[in-house]
Amino acid sequence: MASNDSMSVLHSAYLAVEYIDSFLPDNPLQQPFKHAWTYMLDNYSKFQIATWGSLIVHELIYFLFCLPGFLFQFIPFMQRFKIQQDKPETWESQWRCFKMLLFNHFFIQLPLICGTYYFTEFFNIPYDWDTMPRWYMLCAQCFGCAVIEDAWHYFLHRTLHHKRIYKYIHKVHHEFTSPFGMQAEYAHPMETLILGAGFFIGIMVFCNHVILLWAWVMFRLLETIDVHSGYDFPLNPLHLVPFYAGARFHDFHHMNFVGNYASTFSWWDKIFGTDSQFNSYTEKIKTQEEKKKK
Repeated sequence: MASNDSMSVLHSAYLAVEYIDSFLPDNPLQQPFKHAWTYMLDNYSKFQIATWGSLIVHELIYFLFCLPGFLFQFIPFMQRFKIQQDKPETWESQWRCFKMLLFNHFFIQLPLICGTYYFTEFFNIPYDWDTMPRWYMLCAQCFGCAVIEDAWHYFLHRTLHHKRIYKYIHKVHHEFTSPFGMQAEYAHPMETLILGAGFFIGIMVFCNHVILLWAWVMFRLLETIDVHSGYDFPLNPLHLVPFYAGARFHDFHHMNFVGNYASTFSWWDKIFGTDSQFNSYTEKIKTQEEKKKK
């Protein structure tokens, strides 16, 4: 009975959004996007779109989202938002990170991306414009993917911190105790495969159009680069996402090595008490700041 009530509420919410959306003026970006999408469909094969399109989306979005954090280190005003102010970025660490990224992107992730076409064919996932989901459905699906990936990430990430296996795999990612955006995918190849598998579970559950693949890639990259940025910028739109953990939450994980294992949300760490050290640290900092004001 409770399940039926929940489904009824969700269905009503969906109909309400559909009704409101029908009265909104057409998005001025919709027509240019439609022309670009149909041009892509007319001039490239599904294999090219799924493989090279996905690679281009990943590389462009990754380094585009890394750019603000990279530039912040040269802007004195932004240093007030840096979380670990005593540990500035260095050219040596950023160059080492960049080289590892290129290896992971083209020798680990690219072979996985090459399977995208066969995935879409096996599950009959459409590419056409007419069946593309509306923006609010994409947002809901991306949120669903994030919930699933977050659960996978919490338990597997926590396992990778076990003392018997930590030094073999996850230690690579923790070379930087003060993270920066580009370091988000700096990891041992095995970690890229283990934690990266969680990305595909939500796709298998929710994907009803190839656009969700790219939308979910964009959201996941935005989130992981943000939490690794090393900056806690107050006007961050991701803070509007319910239960979003944020940069301070994950930055503490790199500084402390223990606790705060989830990737996006804070609830798993709250449930299992693995955020206790972070909470104590936060209270300590708050007390010190209040004393300074007095």
